[in-house]
Amino acid sequence: MSRVVVVGATGHIGTYLVPRLVRAGHQVVALSRGTREPYHPAPEWSRVERVTVDREAEDAAGTFGARIASLAPDVVVDLMCFTAESATQLVEALRPTRPLLLHCGTIWVHGPVARVPVTEDEPRRPVGDYGIGKAAVEELLHRETRSGGVPSVVLHPGHISGPGWPVITPAGNLDPGVWRALALGEPLPLPDLGLGVLHHVHADDVAQAFERALTRPAAIGSSLHVVAEQAMTLRGLAHGVAGWFGREPVLELVDWPTFASLVGAQHADVTREHVSRSISASIERARTLLGFAPRYTALDALREALDRLVADGQVDLEVPRD
Repeated sequence: MSRVVVVGATGHIGTYLVPRLVRAGHQVVALSRGTREPYHPAPEWSRVERVTVDREAEDAAGTFGARIASLAPDVVVDLMCFTAESATQLVEALRPTRPLLLHCGTIWVHGPVARVPVTEDEPRRPVGDYGIGKAAVEELLHRETRSGGVPSVVLHPGHISGPGWPVITPAGNLDPGVWRALALGEPLPLPDLGLGVLHHVHADDVAQAFERALTRPAAIGSSLHVVAEQAMTLRGLAHGVAGWFGREPVLELVDWPTFASLVGAQHADVTREHVSRSISASIERARTLLGFAPRYTALDALREALDRLVADGQVDLEVPRD
């Protein structure tokens, strides 16, 4: 049994990971910024030590790393680190005791890719603050591990999906109208011939990878993609979702200016962020080192997410009445 400190425990991944760890016999300390409950209740949470901490404020005060070290972890699962500065503070505080550090990265450390499926060995060419920051953390942690300091594993999920929160739609954005258009047979505009690529993953499959990484010493020092078995194009996702409702999608394949005029600048910008990367990530290394076996396809993950969005009233699929 290990004492596992999970930072960001009530978020997308932690919702599934914490109960997994408890069932596996670990002692779990769950840190979160507020008092929000996980996305799904589970009886295992009654056996978890809950700690409220504002990481941003404690990072600024220089106390966060020491706070984590004081909890005497055997393993730290860091689901909420976005900058090298934040990672440095944590690593320096953990160095005297050297617990295993599992870090949540992102496939966006790659930026636009040259070869697909992209492997973890490809040179890092991230774009945007998020990907750049995560790549810097990854580099720092691997350097620390190679030098004999805190041992770490970096897990890179794709677009994390599951019930309880909005997820990236087949149009590559968060517009709830996309679901409605596909369900009701309404026109759905897509840019770039609908051939942009998305690589979703169910949050429980990401949690599976983190759980496995606790007991796979061969993975230490590695970066690992954790995504669904296959990436899918926007067009392929649209056909899959429309098929749930017995329909073919009514696609309007348009240029970017037209797309922005039809869906609005905000949704178009999010789509462009995803389509410009079009990452299809290999999971061979995670299979080999972790025994990672995703249970959900991309469409399975989206189906579960959509069912909850409809049940919660966040997506309206009702046919208009005359």
